Amino acid sequence: MVHGAFCGGWAFERFRVPFESAGHAVVALDLPGHGADAARGTVTGTSMSAYARSVREAIDAQPAPPVLIGHSLGGLVAQMAASRSRVAGLILLAPSSPWGVPGSTAEEAISAVALYALGPYWALAVDPDYPSARRYLFDRLAKDERRAMFKRLTPESGRALWETLNWWLDPFATTLVPAGGVAAPILAIAGGKDGIHPAATVRAIAQRIGGETQVFKDMSHWLVGEPGWEDVAGACLDWIGALTARHAAA
Repeated sequence: MVHGAFCGGWAFERFRVPFESAGHAVVALDLPGHGADAARGTVTGTSMSAYARSVREAIDAQPAPPVLIGHSLGGLVAQMAASRSRVAGLILLAPSSPWGVPGSTAEEAISAVALYALGPYWALAVDPDYPSARRYLFDRLAKDERRAMFKRLTPESGRALWETLNWWLDPFATTLVPAGGVAAPILAIAGGKDGIHPAATVRAIAQRIGGETQVFKDMSHWLVGEPGWEDVAGACLDWIGALTARHAAA
């Protein structure tokens, strides 16, 4: 399981439980600079390619190709890693878009340029912002829980954010995932009330890389922990079960 921006493996504390109860071994890794012992600012200058490389290393350490699950920016990291490693399946939870897939709303376009207010943010470690987290990430959580979750967020690599949000300015196409570049079944899940990565954008991502899409119309972006997360986990487990059955029958 690959977490999103400003988070760590802790983001899957609830979400991983049904998978483990079903007998799956779960690895919820910390991307570089996101662990509990990471010094503040260590993410400065870290590229999305470094994040993807760390996930590929985790994949290679498994005894068999795993099912890779990525949330938000971690969904893009997962796409990048799966395009260069063997995985049994790829599940994308409200994923960020790869190079070449534009957003579907004006709000996404605004968010792509909002960070320029910080100056050359691509050279910085960007601190989490509570108003943004309240509006987009934890909007369906109760106030006390929202505050508690925000306190767990950590700085994010401005470079990684720039490569993701402003991919059209990146001459290296760092986040490029070729159409058909993932040689595994793909499931993308979207929240119908998600303002960060709306369902239309998630569908476009799935179509680009060759996957199917499910939309939970009453959910927002924090699919791994907001009310209804159990249903999302159940959908993932059902999909993995069907995938396992197909492999067994082959």
